[in-house]
Amino acid sequence: MTKEERLKKRHSAEKRFRFYGIVSIFVALLFVLILVHNIFSKGSSAFMKTAINVEVFFDPELIDVQNGASIDEIMQSDFFDITIETLLKTYPVNDFDQENELIDLFTTDAELEIKRALIDNNNLIGKRINLEITASDDIDQLHKGNYPRDLPEDRRRISNFQLQIYDTLVENKKIVKNFNNYFFKNGDSRDPELAGIGGALVGSFYSIIICLLLAFPVAVLASIYLEEFAPKNKITDFIEININNLAAVPSIVYGLLALQILLATIQLPRSTPLVAGITLALMTLPRIIIPCRASLKAVPPSIREGALAVGASKFQSVFHHVVPLALPGTLSGTIIGLAQALGETAPLILIGMVAFVVDIPSTPIDPSSSLPVQVYLWSESAERGFVEKTSATIMMLLSFLIVMNFLAVYLRQKFEKRWN
Repeated sequence: MTKEERLKKRHSAEKRFRFYGIVSIFVALLFVLILVHNIFSKGSSAFMKTAINVEVFFDPELIDVQNGASIDEIMQSDFFDITIETLLKTYPVNDFDQENELIDLFTTDAELEIKRALIDNNNLIGKRINLEITASDDIDQLHKGNYPRDLPEDRRRISNFQLQIYDTLVENKKIVKNFNNYFFKNGDSRDPELAGIGGALVGSFYSIIICLLLAFPVAVLASIYLEEFAPKNKITDFIEININNLAAVPSIVYGLLALQILLATIQLPRSTPLVAGITLALMTLPRIIIPCRASLKAVPPSIREGALAVGASKFQSVFHHVVPLALPGTLSGTIIGLAQALGETAPLILIGMVAFVVDIPSTPIDPSSSLPVQVYLWSESAERGFVEKTSATIMMLLSFLIVMNFLAVYLRQKFEKRWN
């Protein structure tokens, strides 16, 4: 084979390699786009809710509060009769079964929404107002086009009479779509139209803050000691090997560790962000130590030598010169580690955060859920409304992860020093 033929063969191999690389990237991006499109197409509708416009008459004979009543007085009053009367006036019914079918078109929190209207304006006693009451999950999915109407009645959760009411309300423009604030401010619920990620958001926030407060200082100090002060011997080599091994340990193992030590031995409260934060901190420690040590190692030796040459101590040269230069890489590694912790599910399930929690936690020791666990819980629910809620929660989780990763890249590029 001549020199020209060998050269041509090498060039052909290089072109094939580039082609294979481009195809691989294209295939990977294609699968990512398909996944993202599937999630966004299912979850985007969860940010809107369906409501039915009704006329509410605050009949003083049906409610035992007066104009100017306090919030506590309104919340403790019985609004059941006025709620039923309001809902039954929406459409003419002939018997008890039709009354129940009509009431089922509205959320189970209709009474609470009427109370909230009176709380917003406590001078409505004896007056009529138009109020948009949240529709039930079935009507919500029907109005969004996610509910099949062509199935036989015995295979539908919505009867023909309810479809007739729905069509009449749509024709009279009584059904509207509003921004679904329940999705962000409510906790979990058995009713899909009332379920939200408020509790999961707060729980994830507390967990990540506790994880950061515990993991970051310990990881940075451990990295500085191992890289700058620790003697190079078999003990430090053993520690370094185990740190690398801990970074590869499955997260469920940390969940088992937390279950035995934090819950069974120390008896910390179960299903709380406090335990979740400690568990995630244990898992995140090696994932911060490794990039932090790499950042410290990347600082040129001349920085240390120059500081020592002008009379600085070893401590001063490290903390005044080396650590600030290694901080961008340390921060980016920390943020990426926290992003991984935010998406963890298995250890949180083992410590009890899979429990059904309705209330939004006010402190880190209150029972709570988290975003990935909320996805797990809703994915097992049979109602159609939870399908879009699951996808919408995944969208929120992906958004947080993307923002955190972009922040890590930005901080690294913004503050990183280039050494020629």
